[in-house]
Amino acid sequence: MNARTTRGAAVEEAPRRPRGRPPGSVAGHGTATRERIIDAAIELFAAKGFHAASVAEIGTHADVQPGALYYHIRSKHELLWEILRRYTEHALQGAEAITAADLDPVDKLRELIGFHVGIIAEHRQAVSIQVRDGGSLTGTRAAELQILRDKVQDCWQRVLDDGYRAGRFRSADRAVVNGLLGMVNMLYLWYRPEKGDTVEAIADQFCAMALDGLVR
Repeated sequence: MNARTTRGAAVEEAPRRPRGRPPGSVAGHGTATRERIIDAAIELFAAKGFHAASVAEIGTHADVQPGALYYHIRSKHELLWEILRRYTEHALQGAEAITAADLDPVDKLRELIGFHVGIIAEHRQAVSIQVRDGGSLTGTRAAELQILRDKVQDCWQRVLDDGYRAGRFRSADRAVVNGLLGMVNMLYLWYRPEKGDTVEAIADQFCAMALDGLVR
């Protein structure tokens, strides 16, 4: 083997370094990093407001370098969309399942109230962001979020409509649906589990108020 052959063999045997990020920087760790970024954004948006919280602060709070931060998110508005989309889709999935269940309309309404109380209690920071900063979403993202929100309300409306047609409810007026959702959604303002508030007790109280006024 001559010198040229030796050099060629050495080149062929040397492992090539893959292009892109080092192994492990995305695969296996990408999801966890993205979740840390989203969690940090939720905390800062809820505490300071969407406009006051900077991308740099989010990265620091999540312990993520600027380069990695922009690998996982495209913009602060995309973070806002992700936060609001997640809890709204969760609310919609549960509402659709309850609406499609083989239950009496009264039981469906009771299930809707209980489920939605749980959603608001679990995602109360995201709900506070929605109330204060949801208007910061614009264009396609704003339209997509509104579609999700409308679908949630449609589930509640269908349950009341079915109950009214069956003679189970006194009214299925749109104002009733808005009032019920408004009552549950405002839970984020005062729900404090550390003070002994429980999702189950609150749901029972809300059901008692709603059903006493609606059920024939």
